[in-house]
Amino acid sequence: MTSPTDPQPQDVLLAPGDIRELATALGVRPTKQRGQNFVIDANTVRRIVRTADVRPDDVVVEVGPGLGSLTLGLLESADRVVAVEIDDVLAAALPATVEARLPERAGRFSLVHADALRVTELPGPPPTALVANLPYNVAVPVLLHMLERFPSIERTLVMVQAEVADRLAADPGSKVYGVPSVKANWYAEVKRAGAIGRNVFWPAPNVDSGLVSLVRRAEPPATTATRQQVFAVVDAAFAQRRKTLRAALAGWAGSAAAAEAALVAAGISPQARGESLTVEEFAAIAEHAPAR
Repeated sequence: MTSPTDPQPQDVLLAPGDIRELATALGVRPTKQRGQNFVIDANTVRRIVRTADVRPDDVVVEVGPGLGSLTLGLLESADRVVAVEIDDVLAAALPATVEARLPERAGRFSLVHADALRVTELPGPPPTALVANLPYNVAVPVLLHMLERFPSIERTLVMVQAEVADRLAADPGSKVYGVPSVKANWYAEVKRAGAIGRNVFWPAPNVDSGLVSLVRRAEPPATTATRQQVFAVVDAAFAQRRKTLRAALAGWAGSAAAAEAALVAAGISPQARGESLTVEEFAAIAEHAPAR
């Protein structure tokens, strides 16, 4: 009798039946609280690995591996995979799934049982790529944390809610351009990399998903301001996005007049709004922050 983790010949990836059997055996029911929607389609896994351009020398970090659908696909193509999983049951089960289906690669797999938002180091060589089906409820904070904490990550491909994908990849002037767009662009060149339907997940979410590609900049935008200083301006500008920057940045600058002075010094109209500015322009404002 075979278990759901025993692969058939040439069949390393988990099929829908395998995933449901494995979940049943573990007593796992995906929870909305953790934004869990497991990928059950092997072709989608292959598409993600291909779109992510995973290479034989890559050290890939995966956040939220769940039952291991994507993990196995990544491990087939990368040199190493480090998976970060917060769920106790899933974290305990994943190494056995890898051992059962890809025994020859199990030595190149590591599991970190932790909250990705609190991870500050990873075992083994520095990661070169981040590939993940990110939990919907924490997708942007996790992505930004990983990019900030692990500068060795050169390429990222994440699957997120379609609306979040649009925001991350939005250009200045777009209605959905906002804090995630600017902050992601601080680290990387960001673009949409495809759409994902609902039927490749279990349980099927009530929203579509999208792939977002991020290729790290060789250097962050040239500025004398720190990242924290630039991000403070970004947060203030979009906290009241309907307001002009003169009004929206009043709290950050100490007064509307001080905000106007900083904007004029940076070469930006005080009547502009945050959604029209590039990350470089936000950096220019941060450079002219009034002394407090």
